[in-house]
Amino acid sequence: MTISAKFHELFGAAPEVIAAAPGRVNLIGEHVDFSDGFVLPFAIADRTTAAISKRSDRIIRVASIQRRCEIFTSTLDEFAPMKKGKWERYLLGVLWAMEITQGVDLLIDGHVPVGAGLSSSAALECSIAVAINDLFDCGHSIEQLARIAQRAENAYVGMPCGIMDQSVSLMAREGSALLLDCRDLSTRHIPFDVASHGLELLIIDTQVHHALVDGGYAERRGDCEKVSAIMGVKALRDLTMSELQSRKSEITPTQFLRARHGVSEMERVRAGVDALERNDFDTFGELINQTHTSLRDDYTVSCPELDLSVETAQSLGALGARMIGGGFGGSAIAIVKADHSKTISEAIAQGFANKNYKKPRFFTSLPSTGARVIRQG
Repeated sequence: MTISAKFHELFGAAPEVIAAAPGRVNLIGEHVDFSDGFVLPFAIADRTTAAISKRSDRIIRVASIQRRCEIFTSTLDEFAPMKKGKWERYLLGVLWAMEITQGVDLLIDGHVPVGAGLSSSAALECSIAVAINDLFDCGHSIEQLARIAQRAENAYVGMPCGIMDQSVSLMAREGSALLLDCRDLSTRHIPFDVASHGLELLIIDTQVHHALVDGGYAERRGDCEKVSAIMGVKALRDLTMSELQSRKSEITPTQFLRARHGVSEMERVRAGVDALERNDFDTFGELINQTHTSLRDDYTVSCPELDLSVETAQSLGALGARMIGGGFGGSAIAIVKADHSKTISEAIAQGFANKNYKKPRFFTSLPSTGARVIRQG
């Protein structure tokens, strides 16, 4: 059954607007978006779809196909930022941040794996933001919608994420990664054509599901912001490695390590873009290997399942491999020769079985398009 037909079944009429937004893979530039850094993600083919219609009252009714279409009901008068609740807080957060004044019926069909480090939350937020923007003719720009979706997650859900995930979900282009300046949201599209070079981007979902609102993410972001304050700069973006090293005694050992990840990662993004523009995938692969080491040792957000995935891929000839996303679980990526992908996947699966880990999932994706309205009225 299509989302339109299911919407009609649930709410008694066809949706006025249907919009979809993708999840993402971040090639390089992890945990630096909140430090005004540069990041290089691309949108994946998996998307979340939102179907929506206006109501004549102030009632909000939302449902998800993935959650048995059970209808959650609220009203505009009950809106308030909250840090408790379930999946519905992400939807309500966008409606709150968009400052709508009329009730809606909203149905979600999500196909971005939850908890896999592929930004299912941003796909959800952006599909709704695009739909609301069209439904109420708000006239917001893509950049404004990214800020709105981020505000929903920061202020309503209580997750202090940066701006990367929402931006790429909205701004991505097919065939390219998005070089995003997280300070001013300026962008440059960088071709990412692994297929013509006999390569494949293998995505390994460890199925260790993370919950970033539990404090681990916020703690690390807080450390980076404390370092910036102590150093007298707006963000780690404005700090060089030599400056950080020279003032190491002014911060705690943990703060130094976390700041070192941020500063070095921003340097790797610049080098990575240069490598991709030369189609130098060997150099790019080595850079993402370095990113994993930094995330594992300095930022300490990896886990045994991610490390096993990365180390196995590297040992079998991957040009580069690393964990992606917020960490503490989720997914890893590996740039591999296309004809080696099956062998590497099987070896990782066997390694998981040997350790009695949950069976991982494997898929691949080429850069896809960003969010868009796919049906009106």
